[in-house]
Amino acid sequence: MDRNKLCSFKSDISNIEIPKFLNNPFGNIIPKIARIAAKEFQDHIAIVVDDWEYDFNTRKGKMFGVLVVQTHDSEYAYLRAVSGRLSRHTDYSDLVPSVFDDASDDYFINKGMTAVTELGTRIKEATDELAIATLKEERRLKSISIQKKLFEHYDFLNLSGNKTNLLEIFSKNDIFNPPSATGECAAPKLIQYALQHKLKPIAIAEFWWGKPAPKNTRIEREFYPACLDKCKPILEYMLEDSKLYSKRRI
Repeated sequence: MDRNKLCSFKSDISNIEIPKFLNNPFGNIIPKIARIAAKEFQDHIAIVVDDWEYDFNTRKGKMFGVLVVQTHDSEYAYLRAVSGRLSRHTDYSDLVPSVFDDASDDYFINKGMTAVTELGTRIKEATDELAIATLKEERRLKSISIQKKLFEHYDFLNLSGNKTNLLEIFSKNDIFNPPSATGECAAPKLIQYALQHKLKPIAIAEFWWGKPAPKNTRIEREFYPACLDKCKPILEYMLEDSKLYSKRRI
């Protein structure tokens, strides 16, 4: 495990009550220890945000998350994550990584996206309507193929140590086409990293950073539950629905 990703508390948590169950990621109850971890993360973001090559003043804000964990030596620490990505040129190695490895299958995702971009260029340069329609269909089918293969490479662990990809997870929920960017939210990344490294999840919290989302539905530093359309099937699989958190404690 990369110790750089495991953050020690700067605050004194010796008198903080430790939750017996992981709080429901889709609920509104945020344990105090998770709020403390989130506040420390927010303070860190405020210091390093200018080095991230992501202008939160002009671009859409993002969800960030923390997961308090119990380590192998029974100490408490926390992991940090961002939903999506900030920039391919940004060094945020102290954050939990994407579940998907860009190097998978000889960098198929990079090669595939390059091919899609090239088709877009050919479409712009084409003058024959029939050729344009043919190229657009080729691009559409290529994009669908890449998306399917991408989802097949998002492998999530559950509490029992089993591994299942996104398409299999969503098919069990009668949703055969996961929404775009599924698997890149903060909560699944955090739980995945904890399970991979045998860290016990204790408390989770997600908050917004940046400009308010459309219609002010997301306000900077405010806490929000995990999303239902992308995260619910994944987290229910990972947490085996109710083995790690109590549905009654919403």
